[in-house]
Amino acid sequence: MATVRYKGAAVHTSGELPPVGRRAPDFRLVDIALRPRTLGDFRGRKKLLVVLPSVETAVCAACCRKFDELAAEREDLSILVVSADLPFAQRRFCEEAGVARVTLLSTMGGEGFARDYGVLMTDGPLAGLTARAVVALDEDDRVVYTELVRDLAQEPHYAKALAAL
Repeated sequence: MATVRYKGAAVHTSGELPPVGRRAPDFRLVDIALRPRTLGDFRGRKKLLVVLPSVETAVCAACCRKFDELAAEREDLSILVVSADLPFAQRRFCEEAGVARVTLLSTMGGEGFARDYGVLMTDGPLAGLTARAVVALDEDDRVVYTELVRDLAQEPHYAKALAAL
């Protein structure tokens, strides 16, 4: 179990991020077109899993926009933004924010993802949502970098995540 902060209060997660060097757990999530997606759909590519509580919040929206900008610089990389938002809300966000280079995925129907990746917030007002985290995977789905953002009001270290790949 890890601890993050929300408005100064400690919030616990369901576990720890997958350790560097280990193969990432597979997942079954839903994209904005309501198609099921798995880790295998991105096989052979470097991947950056950007986990957010909700694209409906200012910090999460800023993260999504920033990673979308960075995606333009990395043709070899799939950036997957995972949140608990419904695919309909994610699609609306993409249209309104002009986000087109990252793949948004919903935990709808994929309850195991948050537990398998140790990011499910288990207490506090956001219990049931995912904590903010970044997990970088190589082409073989091995974890090469992780960051659990310790304060939900902060953004991740973009440069460190990209440098790991």
